[in-house]
Amino acid sequence: MTRPRSAARRGADKGAIDDALNALGLERGILGIVGGFSEALALARASDLITSVPERHTGNLREGMYSFPLPVPVPEFTVSLLWHPRLQADPAHRWLRECIRDVCAAMR
Repeated sequence: MTRPRSAARRGADKGAIDDALNALGLERGILGIVGGFSEALALARASDLITSVPERHTGNLREGMYSFPLPVPVPEFTVSLLWHPRLQADPAHRWLRECIRDVCAAMR
């Protein structure tokens, strides 16, 4: 039996999942580092790799893929919306921020 291999986000090759696995004497094998969740899912879709992504924010991207909860407990994390101060008063940017806030609020 081969060990599962996974893809991780850039800068996040170690984190809460690894801490939880290490507490059980286990570790994951990371085969590649990618720029974000969509790239990780595209790589997993086109290969035999697995990846972990936040359920709420990747629903459409995971369509047609097998999903299951993590087998170890991990702490929740915060997703933040950030923008440059010069865009604070921009009407189009303000509209987009409001749309994003509305969608996120509806997902709670």
